[in-house]
Amino acid sequence: MNIPYLNLKQINLNYSAELMDAMKSVLDSGWFILGKSLEQFEKEYASYNRTKHCAGLANGLDALILSLKVLGIKEGDEVIVPSNTYIASWLAVSYVGAKPVPVEPRWETCNINPELIEEKITNKTKVIMPVNLYGQAAELDKIMAIAQKHGLNVLEDNAQAQGAVCNGRLAGSWGHINATSFYPGKNLGALGDAGAITTDSDELAAKIKIIRNYGSEKKYYNETKGVNSRLDELQAAFLSVKLRNLDDVNRERQKLAGLYDAGLNAIEGLTIPSVADGCTSVHHIYQVRTEKRDELQKYLNEKGIGTLIHYPIPSHLQQAYSDLGYKKGDFPIAEKISETTLSIPLYQGLKEEEVLYIVDTIKSFFNA
Repeated sequence: MNIPYLNLKQINLNYSAELMDAMKSVLDSGWFILGKSLEQFEKEYASYNRTKHCAGLANGLDALILSLKVLGIKEGDEVIVPSNTYIASWLAVSYVGAKPVPVEPRWETCNINPELIEEKITNKTKVIMPVNLYGQAAELDKIMAIAQKHGLNVLEDNAQAQGAVCNGRLAGSWGHINATSFYPGKNLGALGDAGAITTDSDELAAKIKIIRNYGSEKKYYNETKGVNSRLDELQAAFLSVKLRNLDDVNRERQKLAGLYDAGLNAIEGLTIPSVADGCTSVHHIYQVRTEKRDELQKYLNEKGIGTLIHYPIPSHLQQAYSDLGYKKGDFPIAEKISETTLSIPLYQGLKEEEVLYIVDTIKSFFNA
């Protein structure tokens, strides 16, 4: 078989007619920025997440940066972040002049360990930024309790887990403000860059909508120094189409992940994803871990199976963060995850027989 890691063409063909209709509707309207398609999607996405507000933005990184801005984070402040996450979470903190303070994950779930957060809180700490990594909701109830105890804000990075749940409440609705990405490869993916924030705060939502539009609520009247970060009408229309199917997509991914779980759970030397009590995963990524990661990746590639490594270098060891002075060994769990993790195919339209072929191929590697 020839199985790519991700097949965006196949995924979007499922919506081809609806996407074309959405594009025609936008073209016919003659309105392409801050129009009715965006307004409709913002209402739909806020409703989906059971939050009061949604503000569409140009991308997920902007969603994180602007969320920190409206929380008042500035130079000299500290923001608690996972030691293992995509670098965007750290970059957002840096762009507002604050310092990212890493906290190790649980080895089992790869999500930030709430039991390690309090020891990193100082008088400079202003925000805790949990990341719902790989599609699994973090232990958000515990994180919110810590934040309340210390008078901190929570910015939830929900770029990978739209539809996941922690104790009956959706990821992307727990934080004082929540940021997400609709990058094309996400479970809810646009056909280009796109992002959003959700919040129950009238004040924060209003500020975001002003800042994203050059700092202006009324055209040519600028209340503050803003940016240009607006989710355009076309992407908003596309996302409205795909949002209607998100729960079905997530159920399909969970079913395929269940096949992986059943087939791979007894292989010695291989660790499969584990979900925290009270939490669910929508399996944006299905990652296995093994000391033989590089050999396994090579073997799968030879058998026609695409893979990806999320993420080969943890943020604290990236050259971009050499100024923080971290060295190898400072965050051993994040480092071990980066050295052993391998993401295998899981996407809408992946066939069960393809999953079983991947399972059998992995078994044959370990049996050999």
